[in-house]
Amino acid sequence: MYQMIITEKVKRDLETPCLVLDLDVLEGNLHKMQAAATHAGRNLRPHVKTHKCSALARRQIEAGAIGVCVAKVSEAEALVKAGIDNILITGPVATPGKVERLVNLVAAAPSLMVVIDHPGNIALLDGALRARGMSMDVLLDVDVGLHRTGVRPSDALALAGQILSRPNLRLRGIQAYAGQVQHIHAYDGRKHASHECLRDAVQVFCDLRATLPTCTIFSASGTGTFDIDLAVPEVSELQVGSYVCMDTEYLEIETADAGSRGAAFEPALRLLTTVVSANHEDFVTVDAGLKSLYKDGGKPRVIAPADSALAYDWFGDEYGRVTCPDPSALPRLGTVLELVTSHCDPTVNLFDRYFLARGERVTGTWPIDLRGCSQ
Repeated sequence: MYQMIITEKVKRDLETPCLVLDLDVLEGNLHKMQAAATHAGRNLRPHVKTHKCSALARRQIEAGAIGVCVAKVSEAEALVKAGIDNILITGPVATPGKVERLVNLVAAAPSLMVVIDHPGNIALLDGALRARGMSMDVLLDVDVGLHRTGVRPSDALALAGQILSRPNLRLRGIQAYAGQVQHIHAYDGRKHASHECLRDAVQVFCDLRATLPTCTIFSASGTGTFDIDLAVPEVSELQVGSYVCMDTEYLEIETADAGSRGAAFEPALRLLTTVVSANHEDFVTVDAGLKSLYKDGGKPRVIAPADSALAYDWFGDEYGRVTCPDPSALPRLGTVLELVTSHCDPTVNLFDRYFLARGERVTGTWPIDLRGCSQ
């Protein structure tokens, strides 16, 4: 059972619903992931789409990450504004307006990279860079079974040839993200699936590297397969994201050394919610609903009060419903409950700030300054 991170007095002093980061747990997660990558001789490029916070991104870099990933141009703009560089945009950019913004970012942060998966991306980006007398590094996005973005492995070398024919684009490697395997419950099944997914991408990377010495980046993996993918020699960097916060969906998968319940990383992110109505014998109502907890993947887990059997379910936009096998153990009006979120990434995007906890004290706040950066 996970421990309460702040005292009841402090909980009463905070306006709920709110997000709290346990700094001790957070730092433990940062150290463990960085140590795993360093020990394997690989780089860490964590994905900021999870926490959407430039202060936390800076902590990850200070802990040893070579840079960060983002999903959207707007996220990269916010990070560059905050003074962070070595950013990889992991989604294709396909419209003239966004390409213009991307080129403006390259002017301010020349280390910026973006993925490419289509001839149209190549022509659009190369043309915009040529008009400005600029060039930039790119990665070839290879579809390894998620079918969301990326070129088919069988077509990858041909597309790479088109990139190489454009003097304003420098091909530095590939991206191969297998998001569809990250939450496979059984560790052995997840290991097999990840290695199968990456096999064709490995061949693409080896073929490119044999003819292009500057093709050195193989960016892949996620929180569910970080240790699995470190065993693939060609993988050069990890794009892990959720490890830093954690959620119930990841906490339910098996790990190599700890069985189930996701013990590889602990939940640093907690949501506080208050019982605002207690007029029924078999449930109480709390002030965190769909606008506070994203409904996807797992289900929020009530971890405080400790040793309780309380269960959360959504009860509308503004409210949640909390039940208990023993109705007499239901929390009273005004009680503040502590939850692990169902899916951390979109839940974080619902809030403006994190409250920071150290031991049993709230020590400050970090703005979620990438909130709403979805363009």
